[in-house]
Amino acid sequence: MRSPLDRLPTPADRRVAVRITDDARRHVRRGSPWVFDGSITSTSGDGAPGDLAVVFGSDRRFEAIGLYDPTSPIRVRVLHRGEPTTIDDAWWHDRFATALARRAELAASGETTGYRLVHGENDGLPGLVVDRYDDVVVVKLYSAVWIPRLRQVLDVLIDLVGPDAVVLRLSRGLQRAETAGLADGMVVVGDLPPGPVLFLEEGRRVEADPVAGQKTGYFLDQRDNRRLVGEMSAGARVLDVFSCTGGFTLAAAAGGAASVRSVDVSVTALEVAERNLAHNRDRPAVAACRHEATAGDAFEVMAALADQGERYDVVVVDPPSFASRQDQVPGALGAYRRLTALALPLVVDGGLLVQASCSSRVDAEAFFGAVQATAAGAGVELDEVARTGHPVDHPIGFDHGAYLKALIARVHQPS
Repeated sequence: MRSPLDRLPTPADRRVAVRITDDARRHVRRGSPWVFDGSITSTSGDGAPGDLAVVFGSDRRFEAIGLYDPTSPIRVRVLHRGEPTTIDDAWWHDRFATALARRAELAASGETTGYRLVHGENDGLPGLVVDRYDDVVVVKLYSAVWIPRLRQVLDVLIDLVGPDAVVLRLSRGLQRAETAGLADGMVVVGDLPPGPVLFLEEGRRVEADPVAGQKTGYFLDQRDNRRLVGEMSAGARVLDVFSCTGGFTLAAAAGGAASVRSVDVSVTALEVAERNLAHNRDRPAVAACRHEATAGDAFEVMAALADQGERYDVVVVDPPSFASRQDQVPGALGAYRRLTALALPLVVDGGLLVQASCSSRVDAEAFFGAVQATAAGAGVELDEVARTGHPVDHPIGFDHGAYLKALIARVHQPS
């Protein structure tokens, strides 16, 4: 039986010479991982997705080398800049090894077996994400440039990580495109046992669905914030809004919360949250924690809880991204302000609000400012405990590489 990898196109030996504007050259030199079609003044040929492109300035000086895609507005995804280099098997091996080395301390702990191995542009591999869930690795492609390079990626991962199975995930754009017979959720290496994959997050057993779950199967990036919530939840009544599969819910329960209410629009996600608690009921704190799941629109549920007089010691609000485009930023900020306004009445005086944003288009200062301004307008004082960002396995490698931010604040209600 032929492997689906046998149908993959092979990258051409040729290199496409790409000349760019002086403005684009400045961006590349400052670390931008992208060369856009509008900044290209000439090319030496058509090229195909995944071919190597050598980027020159107007003076014909070498600037960068990357993966070319004539079908995308991001025409070149930069792999290397500065002095010329050869992109060969040794180069690929070194780039992945460097990424893994950044996570070495996390991997060595033994307490966490689910984490990000490759964080796309921020690890110098634009459009490629690799996550690990114990002995299962998930490779997610966000660009067609990686389809002809998939064999190289898998060879390196097998050599450096040695997973039992590798699952391929495709972005929505690639799911709609021609991908040489590849499909989202396809197992491309090894065999995947039936059911969810269990892994450890700081000692807690958690399940991921690498085949059909959101992103690559679990939201790994909030691990540090979940730890902080756990440390602040002893004896507390906790509300976890946009709980998804219960990462914050489980952390709070393991941290000694008296009770946790999980709120999410997805009944399926709430069922997974309950299973994640069940996976950890050998812990006395988790076994003692009362859990209630509420399915519904988060905005509506929060308003209803306030009307019912419900109050919590810790309220976590971790919504999905509200802005995938720049023109959506004003609406996103409005949504964050509305969430703050709904969350504040639910926090007891002296309690904690944890509010997060994963919208990369919304910068940190705008987000924090929106939360603080909403509180001030309601006569509520927020005493900031921490502003947090990315965990170690989600590094920031260029100017616009950050997306995650969270505010943890003590709430002082008006007297």
